[in-house]
Amino acid sequence: MHAWLCENPVGVDALSWKEMPTPQPKTGEVLIEIKAASLNFPDLLIVQNKYQLKPPLPFVPGSEYAGVVQAVGAGVVHLKAGQPVACLAGTGGFGTHTLAPAALCLPLPGEFSFVDAAAFTMIYGTAYHSLVDRAQLKAGETVLVLGAAGGVGTAAIQIAKASGAHVIAAASSAEKCALCQSIGADTTINYGTDDLRDAVKALTDGNGPDVIYDPVGGSLTEAAFRTIAWRGRYLVIGFATGTIPSLPVNLPLLKGASIVGAFLGSFAKHEPKAYVTMMQELCQWYVQGKIKPVIDRSMPMAELKAAFAHMGSRSVMGKLVLVN
Repeated sequence: MHAWLCENPVGVDALSWKEMPTPQPKTGEVLIEIKAASLNFPDLLIVQNKYQLKPPLPFVPGSEYAGVVQAVGAGVVHLKAGQPVACLAGTGGFGTHTLAPAALCLPLPGEFSFVDAAAFTMIYGTAYHSLVDRAQLKAGETVLVLGAAGGVGTAAIQIAKASGAHVIAAASSAEKCALCQSIGADTTINYGTDDLRDAVKALTDGNGPDVIYDPVGGSLTEAAFRTIAWRGRYLVIGFATGTIPSLPVNLPLLKGASIVGAFLGSFAKHEPKAYVTMMQELCQWYVQGKIKPVIDRSMPMAELKAAFAHMGSRSVMGKLVLVN
């Protein structure tokens, strides 16, 4: 097998494509032949030693991938050799093969492409857990999605529309706004040129959105929160700007609003049965055509460094996927 090895977490340039012995699965593990792996922001942080997860060195980065089970370890009963799976394991995806905990592997219906499957678990799991579970989104409510053209943003648009909500998609360029409308957003805001707060007020007749989905953070957070509707729910998803914002706590007081954290990894850890049930439902939504990942482009696994560079340009719309 070959894999991108991180021996010194000082950045992407230190990664090296190396040949290694193909491992055999231990108890509770499966060996997966990787067909595709998606690029996520944590994959960059982890090779810079800036992520909350700090695996022992050396390690193979790549948090999310899809492929075919080649062998199963002792105690694994729900998976078998030859079965297609998707996995969100934190590491191991940027290679030709990997060992994964069987409990983290999602069996895939036959209709699933490996490229879509590699870009599925994190963004749709996050969007569904946030909007449906944590925010208790109801049909007819208005959702404002920030960073709407990114992976978790495009997923949030689709999940919100499938739940019967009215969606305002906010993104940083006209091109990104056009993409959002093409996948179902009712209206868009280009916060690269327009004032976010004024635009939201205009689009909601001053009432504001019932739910705000924020994977961006930074200066947008307070501007967006000041528009929230009475009893609104502000979903804290992540901080793509790299800046964790501060928020005056009198704002939720005045609006009767809730600030709600939504972290897929913690949800899966603390409520594993609910997580599995959610992912099974999302697979059915995919088969039914309700949701489909937006793929910016696919690139060969050997071009990982170029893929990181493209992601760093902030021009990616949807997900970027590496394929073997």
